[in-house]
Formats: sequence, C-alpha cells, structure tokens
Amino acid sequence: MLDQYDTFKPVMWDDEAVCLLDQRLLPGQHQYMYCRSVAEVAQAIRDMVVRGAPAIGITAAYGVALAARQRYAESATHWRDNLETDLQQLVEARPTAINLFWAIERMRRKLDTIESDPFSPLLEEARSIHEEDIAANLKMGEFGASLIAPGESVLTHCNAGALATGGHGTALGVIRSAYAGGKLGAVYADETRPWLQGARLTAWELLQDHIPVTLVAEGAAAWLMRQGKVQWVIVGSDRIVANGDVANKIGTYSLAVLARQHGVKFMVAAPTSTIDMAVGEGGAIPIEQRDPAELLSCGGQRVAAEGAGAWNPVFDVTPAQLVDAIVTERGIIEQPNTEKMARHMGEHR
Repeated sequence: MLDQYDTFKPVMWDDEAVCLLDQRLLPGQHQYMYCRSVAEVAQAIRDMVVRGAPAIGITAAYGVALAARQRYAESATHWRDNLETDLQQLVEARPTAINLFWAIERMRRKLDTIESDPFSPLLEEARSIHEEDIAANLKMGEFGASLIAPGESVLTHCNAGALATGGHGTALGVIRSAYAGGKLGAVYADETRPWLQGARLTAWELLQDHIPVTLVAEGAAAWLMRQGKVQWVIVGSDRIVANGDVANKIGTYSLAVLARQHGVKFMVAAPTSTIDMAVGEGGAIPIEQRDPAELLSCGGQRVAAEGAGAWNPVFDVTPAQLVDAIVTERGIIEQPNTEKMARHMGEHR
C-alpha cells in the first residue's frame, strides 16, 4: 500500500533510521535526512524538516520506536526507566499539532502491552499509524471530492498534501481525487508566508502529479474570489476541537472570512486523529509562536528594515460558523457544531 499512493514519500523507515524528505530544501533540492536517535527526530520536527500534523504524528511514532530500541540496547532490564524523558522530547517539539500527542499516546498504549524487546512491536505499530493515515486520506479525498461540482475551482492554503501526511494528503487529497474524477476547473494555491509552503511545497507537489496549479499572493485572495474564479477554499488542519473550531496555518481564518463575504464555500479536510474532543472551543488551543526572524527574512536574506520587530504566530483559529464542511475518513460534517462533532466521533453529549 505504501508504494501506491503518489510519486514521493515524505516519511519512511529505513531499517536503522527515520528517513525524512527535507522540506526546507524543496523545491530546489530533493534530499532526505536520516534521524537515528529520538533527539534527532524531535529536532527535525522543531526545525520543520517534516511538517504537517499527520506527518509529524507518523514521524513521532517512528521516533518512539527508535527511543525504545536505544534504551533496550543500553539495558534489557531497565529500558523503561528513561523512556518517558525521550517521549517528552517529542511531545515538546510542536505544541499545536494534536496528531503529535495522539500518536505518542497510541505508542504509549502499545508500550503497556510489551514485556520483552520493544522494538519490533513498536515499529509495527508506527507502520500501522502510517498506513492508516494513507488509507484515511484516500477515503476523505473521495468524500471531499463528492462536494465539488464539475468545473468548480478551488483555492488552498499552506501545504496539506502528501508532504504533510503519510501520503495522498488531506486538502490536496480532496484536490487529487477531484482532479482524477475530471471535476476540477482550476487549482489556486496561496504562497503562504513566511515559510512559503504554498509556493515551495504545494505547487511542487501538485506538479509532481501533473496537476496544473496557479500561485497567488495571500493579498490577492479577496480579489480572486470577487472575480468569481473559485467556488471552494479547501484547507487542512492541525487541530479541530469539540465545537468544530479549526486551528490551521496562519491566514486560514482570513480566508474563511473572505469566503463567507464572497459566497465561496469553505472545506476543512483532516483525519479524526486531528480532532481533539477534550478541548471545547478554539480559544483554548495553544498557538505556537516562532522566531521573528522567519518573518523578517526570506530565504536567509533579511527583507525587513533593520530594527523592525515581528509578531509570528504560526496558526490561527477559524470559528466553526465559517466552516461549510469538515471532511474526515468517516464522512462529512456539514455546518459543524458541538452536537454534530460528538455524533461524528461517536460520543454522547
């Protein structure tokens, strides 16, 4: 299954290491980084070698297997003693992406069932998380594509594709499936400052699969909508909470406001592992702040005036009232609210 979903692999297990396509170097270089310790995995997550909530969760799961292998090699009887410290390194790597915590908790549950050498069963569990994510993306791609009428065009933000997941993608999974079904009129991608994930990653990824894409600056989105050029905004998510509020890459909230103003529909595609039913509303989601230098510079070259400061939140929160549909591997939640979210997740409210 892992060989069938698309033309490249953002995360792989390579016998001795977690192998990550270094997304900081795309599209100019197609280079893999090999992480052979849990510290290297955590650093790769912090440094955005790997990014996107599902891909971060998959990477962390492989990191747990690496950590357990190292601890067992040090002591076959006391290998658990320092393992929690290793897991905490992973937990602290990125605070907003709930898939990171979900994956580590799933690996902890697997750890509770292991009495001898932990590596093989943990590696198997990490591979299951990886394969399940690809399967979920394929399902949500079909669900999301079913909402798009023939000839409709879409705008996407950041990168929510195979690069951000195990494969196929969330928002780009919907776009891939709609394109395969001959439905799409056009695909537009926001450039997505300051890391330019739309320009560097989404455009590159779609072109790898021969899907035409047109890049736009974020500031052009309102005028694009006013011209009637798009009928859907489709994004991924780093965390969706119990009332349907959505945390995603900074700039998503403004797109949702613009979409509502212009009669453009707004879709969020994410696996159920991204849904955090323990948090009631979006105001309680921790929003990561990153180095102001990311905003003051571009490609390592300073572009802002010397002495200027910068406010650099990585994510924002889109209220559920601005979301027309949340699409998961289980189906579609239209006009999400607390009751619909609970029903979708099989919880009683």
